[in-house]
Amino acid sequence: MNWILPETKEAFVAIKVSGRLDKNDYDTIVPTLKNRIEQYEYISLYWEMENFDGWTFGGLWTDLKFDVKYAKNFKKIAIVGEKKTHDLMESFLKPFTSSKTKYFDRDDKEVALHWAKSPISSKLS
Repeated sequence: MNWILPETKEAFVAIKVSGRLDKNDYDTIVPTLKNRIEQYEYISLYWEMENFDGWTFGGLWTDLKFDVKYAKNFKKIAIVGEKKTHDLMESFLKPFTSSKTKYFDRDDKEVALHWAKSPISSKLS
């Protein structure tokens, strides 16, 4: 199950996912991301994972195809979840994006949301 969160506005997309991501989940998520990229060229993403259990083959394939084409269009990605999820996502995202990516524990959701929404500065974030 996934949700586009109400914090989504302009060049900022907030998503909450849970369980195992499949192609149907991406059929909901990807149009929102593509729409924002087409409108703003570069976007920031808040990606919250609750009880995340990985991907089905179809979900992983859809995610990989999207990442190859659009990963360069992300300015910042805040990933919220458990430590094991952070390690998994870091390995998964590293080859596809040069965006600023930061991982947050579930207790730091508000900090993650603020970080993802804030402009990129020349200082280390």
